[in-house]
Amino acid sequence: MSTPSPWTHVAQAAAALAAGMGVGRFVYTPILPLMHSQAGLSAGAGANLATANYVGYLVGALAGILLPALVRSRTVLRGSLLVLTATLAWMPLTHSTAVWVALRLLAGVASALVFVVAAGSLLHHLREHPPHLSGWAFGGVGGGIALSGLLVLALRPVADWRAAWWAAAALAAVLGAASWHLRPEDAPVAPAAKSDTRTRTHRWFGALFVSYTLEGIGYIVAGTFLVAAIGQGSPGRVGSGAWVLVGLAAVPSSALWARLGRRWSRPGLLTTALVIQAVGIALPALVSGTAAALGSAVLFGATFIGISTLALAAGAHLRFPRSVALLTAGYSVGQILGPLVVAPLLHHGYHQALLLAALMVLAAAAAAAVLRIGFPHHMVVVRHTVPERQREST
Repeated sequence: MSTPSPWTHVAQAAAALAAGMGVGRFVYTPILPLMHSQAGLSAGAGANLATANYVGYLVGALAGILLPALVRSRTVLRGSLLVLTATLAWMPLTHSTAVWVALRLLAGVASALVFVVAAGSLLHHLREHPPHLSGWAFGGVGGGIALSGLLVLALRPVADWRAAWWAAAALAAVLGAASWHLRPEDAPVAPAAKSDTRTRTHRWFGALFVSYTLEGIGYIVAGTFLVAAIGQGSPGRVGSGAWVLVGLAAVPSSALWARLGRRWSRPGLLTTALVIQAVGIALPALVSGTAAALGSAVLFGATFIGISTLALAAGAHLRFPRSVALLTAGYSVGQILGPLVVAPLLHHGYHQALLLAALMVLAAAAAAAVLRIGFPHHMVVVRHTVPERQREST
């Protein structure tokens, strides 16, 4: 069987990430105001739906850790895409908050499984190709955000919240079909020989894990409240279009950060990206006006997918076992903690919450700076497995 073009692999992975993350997870952000005004969803219930999705995402990431065969299964990828699309289509069929919570929980599990399968596939099959290829694939998340955001904006004047969910389901189905033949990570040919790889890399992976978990806290606070905060201090169109701008900025960002990784170290770039993101998150809390709002959206969109790309690539470089699933789990824990940490501050508006989120991201940057100390940029790992040529011929 012939090996597909790397760009075909990139397109399929980008479509999977756009469906699983850009639509399946993030379409809730632009639809939420419609559910508040048209479906009678309270602010507290809306927060519960978001939390249910974050918990489901953690469950899916943990499944990838405990059952690594799931990450290498095309059946799991396809089943998760189908489940995700079904949960989106089911949302407008009920007014039960309990059912909505269950659906968003299930959508979170499916999104996480899609992400770990697609990310593992990219880091495995494109390892020998230029890193910007994987970057374009991860940009699919931003593409999904932009497409779903534009879809909801187009429907708002002519349709209600139900139509928005059905349109999102249709978009997820189209993207899922485009990613249907994505080839997951290959199963190991033989059990890995015992070595001191983990001993030599665990301290760097520990710093990376802490950094990425703290990023999860700060990022989710911004991702949840940034648009609302912008809407409070800017005209309505600016607030409504900010999420689309976040997605558009995210599309090329991963490829750009990956290209920079060819000249500079990933730990250094990760630190830089985190500092830039912290500035973007704090900007609307410190400066009012349309320019600050749009600048914040661009800076946030230009970094949050790039940070994931750099962190996951650094974990793969360290050859740490199940690094994608472990880092995704830490990120998920951060996403659950984020809203809980800032909840007492929301009584005073969003500005204090955004400033605390920016501080969390700066703490993540400090942990990434520690990662730079002695980082094994040219680490060589001896593998006692079937030679590459033999694997390619089988």
